[in-house]
Amino acid sequence: MTHPSRTGGQILVDALHIHGVDTAFGVPGESYLDVLDALHDSQIRFVINRQEGGAAFMAEAYGKLTGKPGICFVTRGPGATNASIGVHTAYQDSTPMILFIGQVGNDFIDREAFQEIDYRRMFGQMAKWVAQIDRADRIPEYIARAFQVATSGRPGPVVLALPEDMLVSTAAVADTRPYQPVQGSPSAAQIAQLRAMLAESRRPLVLLGGNTWNDQACADLRAFAEANHLPVACAFRFQDLLDNDHPHYAGDVGIGINPKLAARVKDADLLIALGPRLGEMTTSGYSLLASPVPQQRLVHFHPDPEELGSVYQGELMVASGMQQACAMLAAMEPVDASAWKGTVAQARAELAAYQAQPPIFKEGNAPLDLWQMVQELMAQLPHDAIITNGAGNYASWAHRFYRYGGMRTQLAPTSGAMGYSVPSGVAAKIVQPERTVVTFAGDGEFMMNGQELATAVQYGAGVVILLFNNGMFGTIRMHQEREYPGRVSGTGLHNPDFAALSRAYGGHGEVVETTEEFGPALRRALAHANEHNKPALIELRYDGNLITPNATLEAIRKNAEATKAKR
Repeated sequence: MTHPSRTGGQILVDALHIHGVDTAFGVPGESYLDVLDALHDSQIRFVINRQEGGAAFMAEAYGKLTGKPGICFVTRGPGATNASIGVHTAYQDSTPMILFIGQVGNDFIDREAFQEIDYRRMFGQMAKWVAQIDRADRIPEYIARAFQVATSGRPGPVVLALPEDMLVSTAAVADTRPYQPVQGSPSAAQIAQLRAMLAESRRPLVLLGGNTWNDQACADLRAFAEANHLPVACAFRFQDLLDNDHPHYAGDVGIGINPKLAARVKDADLLIALGPRLGEMTTSGYSLLASPVPQQRLVHFHPDPEELGSVYQGELMVASGMQQACAMLAAMEPVDASAWKGTVAQARAELAAYQAQPPIFKEGNAPLDLWQMVQELMAQLPHDAIITNGAGNYASWAHRFYRYGGMRTQLAPTSGAMGYSVPSGVAAKIVQPERTVVTFAGDGEFMMNGQELATAVQYGAGVVILLFNNGMFGTIRMHQEREYPGRVSGTGLHNPDFAALSRAYGGHGEVVETTEEFGPALRRALAHANEHNKPALIELRYDGNLITPNATLEAIRKNAEATKAKR
């Protein structure tokens, strides 16, 4: 049905309704005022952010959490460049997302007008599709395609530029149907081939990752693993695809991998990779698998045919969504698993040993035991709590020791983007306010988007933030000590009083410096967040020498100095 004449902004907002959008994130700009006006009478909640990078991260976190495209609106030029970090994260993390950018009017295009950028060139390599809508009567077509592209095959970001004059022009145009994500599915012959390979195996291992998962796909995966007695590992920052308390969960394959699990990956004679890209982080710098032909027999399922065989040539490569693949795997007749049945318990025992208290804290010389802090966290949080983090060494305390409750309890950037922690935590609490949300943030990382605490206060998002304050860019300092021991340069930080800063925004804030203080502080923070619907921040002040669960900066420096002395 063709509607009466509407402005471009109204047509766009009506299209978002049709495609099921309930929340959009952004920073307002004069370049898309007509969209803002249409949102005024809309049921879509427009979350006002404090910086476009935070808005884009929130939209990306929404996409991860819900499986639906996260929607973000920013203005032209500086707004778009700020938001690009979220687009890059969505691309590398295979997250559905649509970024709308206000653009100069068509009558000014290609004159380098005020804040003008050619977004096709700017975002061409970090988005699945980039386009500009020049006519109001084609908005429904472009929006439908944007949702289709963002969710079909390997999910990812789409960028649409909105010329200012187009948004205020009018058109009488029909709306479209809601989008329908399209995914491939394994053939019966491919499942039969996998079954034959599994039956011939003696040391199989399943590796999970990527997107296109939902609760049913995870349940089907569990059924497949249980029926065939398979150990299951999760790729870098996809640890929530299998409940970490499940007896078949063997750990995460990423940065700081358990050496026993790394050996298990290398020694596997059959690796069934369901969804991961098998990129640098998941393969430990492409060392766990030989390229281009792995020593392991590789079965690789991935939604994007172009990803399959791009680095690793699998013996069986299947273009499929995870929901489709896992449904067929769950229905597959189990094989005789007697040859490897015991590896499930072995892998689980190796994980338990790896998650035990590190020697660095057993010695009792650290006032704040970060391992014990994670144990306390697991004791107090509900099983479905959402844990978010950005990039930095501090995240290893969550990744190695926290036991994620399953789909969807982990929000973290595989792209390694700093500044993700606070926006993702705030977005998660806004989108699913009934769930407990805890954010791990580093001191340097927090300062990149910590202003989104104001957004949390404005929208009643009671997220709890654990801020790891060691007074440095810790990851870079670690590498610096390894390569240039004793020559500290550009990594020291002078920080504010983070607890006071949280209180200044209108949230709760306190400082913890000892292990004994943490449990009561966490109870107070959770109570404040739940009772007042406001953020609560616990600043963890600890010895920066304790850089990882495995090593101190002092030990790294001494080892580097000794190595250099031998040369």
